Amino acid sequence: MNLTFSVVFVTVSERQLLTKKHMDPGPGQESVWDYPRPPRLESCDSLIQIFEGEVTIAETNNSFRVLETSHPPVYYLPPQDVRMDLMRVSNHGSFCEWKGHAHYYSLVLADRLIPNAAWTYESPSVGFEQIAGFLAFYPSKVGACYVDGEQAEPQPGDFYGGWITKNIVGPFKGGPNTLGW
Repeated sequence: MNLTFSVVFVTVSERQLLTKKHMDPGPGQESVWDYPRPPRLESCDSLIQIFEGEVTIAETNNSFRVLETSHPPVYYLPPQDVRMDLMRVSNHGSFCEWKGHAHYYSLVLADRLIPNAAWTYESPSVGFEQIAGFLAFYPSKVGACYVDGEQAEPQPGDFYGGWITKNIVGPFKGGPNTLGW
């Protein structure tokens, strides 16, 4: 199997420039600029739902969020709460300096294939062992992703896979006013 990998690094000077543009969170909101670097893994009991058209791809109250400076949260779902019968291993891969090597899944539906819709870390780095085998989905590649009934917007740029909801403020890595990331 041929694997392709992508690696992105952020310099300290780029990070300093980005933080000067950060928005202050309102009541009940979180700023991605208050998230740590290196990222933090935390359990999440919010209802996470993923749909493609009328098909429920995943539904769980037992996920993890990865929180990292400048990124909206990425949700990792246990495979037993994902329609794994619709997922096919892809030959794509990537490397995260914090979590390690990721492997991707394509979503196979009756009428189409959605390449690299989700990824997983089978053997994540120290500190992220709890998400081993869990799947994260790009909200930009599936029909809709929800957090407690609110539809999430995809993180701009189609690389990082963060989920933006009304309680998360940026600016976000990958979006406008972020040095073109």
